[in-house]
Amino acid sequence: MYRQREPRREALENVQLMHEIDKLYTKHPYFGYRRMTSNRQEQGWDVNRKRVRRLMRVMGIEAIYPGPNLSKRYHVQYIRSYLLRGLNINRLNQVWGVDITYLRMGKGFMYLFVIIDWYSRKIIDDGLSSTLEKAFVLTCLKRALERCQPEIINSDQGSHFTNPDYLDLLSEHHVNVSMDGKGRARDNSRTERFFRSLKYEWIYRNKYENPRALRRPITAYLGFYHTERPHQALGDATPEEVHARVA
Repeated sequence: MYRQREPRREALENVQLMHEIDKLYTKHPYFGYRRMTSNRQEQGWDVNRKRVRRLMRVMGIEAIYPGPNLSKRYHVQYIRSYLLRGLNINRLNQVWGVDITYLRMGKGFMYLFVIIDWYSRKIIDDGLSSTLEKAFVLTCLKRALERCQPEIINSDQGSHFTNPDYLDLLSEHHVNVSMDGKGRARDNSRTERFFRSLKYEWIYRNKYENPRALRRPITAYLGFYHTERPHQALGDATPEEVHARVA
């Protein structure tokens, strides 16, 4: 599903730059805006750090704090500890990971939110939106929690997850909240690997001009990913095969 809403318009040059940033960030998720700026300048782009940092925030790949009238202390009160260090993940619905990624279109972009079961690597649910408003994240989570309930949900410290609506929803369902360290999480590697595979294997190979055109390959890729694509970490089984064995 995706939400139709008119997003803020970016100049075509900025959209093209965002597409390049996305490709580089997918390859090097530890790049901050300083290294990203240096790399783009080396590739001939006339950009400065301020511009790159703003676009990375638009893309959702740099921590987004509350607006200028709210302090970082307000944000900090909603941060939770990382609960997965040393945890043996050995069953379905023990841990879900949630994250958002930028997906390019011909002259624009969308945002994809996914919920992944860390044991089976299955995508529990997903949502596609033209904006980074938190509603599409909450809608997707509510839909998933109506079907089953994890013990822990892990995320980064982005604004979609460090707010009372998100935390209250998980509390209502008695789900423990885990968050990675500040910044884009390397701990959330299972979700990052899914995003990387989706982009390299499908998104980057084609050009999608509108949300409907983009939704189709995502749906097709999820079918392939769940039933045909073997996972080395699963002993070359697929997520659906793991679910069938233990469900």
